[in-house]
Amino acid sequence: MVAAEDAGRTSDIAGRLGVEPGMVVQEIGWDDDVDEVVRDAIEERTGDEMLDEDSDDVVDVVLMWWRDTDGDLFDALVECIGQLADNGVVWVLTPKTGRPGHVEPSEIAEVAPTAGLSQTSNVTVSDGWAGSRLVAPKAATKSRR
Repeated sequence: MVAAEDAGRTSDIAGRLGVEPGMVVQEIGWDDDVDEVVRDAIEERTGDEMLDEDSDDVVDVVLMWWRDTDGDLFDALVECIGQLADNGVVWVLTPKTGRPGHVEPSEIAEVAPTAGLSQTSNVTVSDGWAGSRLVAPKAATKSRR
């Protein structure tokens, strides 16, 4: 029974992250601590493997696994938005509170605008990971001046 409950909780994680069939997703920051269930759900939904961080392709979604020891979040965000399609989304996935590598949500909220992004929502991705959704501000993409 526990397995069925877990399956129900994680079965639509790709949908909660806004991932749709045919989307191109780039994964940044993969390590052995990432949640493989989340990765599998995204690849199943898109119908293709995620691109790695060395890819130059334009992407619809960047899935960034980020820990407090991973370096400078601003630099990482600036680097990944260059490949982001119009209306693309960056998901910054961080270990939950109390877990090794935890990043304070306030850090993401402070860095995002400096990198040219707006934080729009937060989700629980799995038992160990939380996600922050970042997008380019609408005003920046629809400027009429």
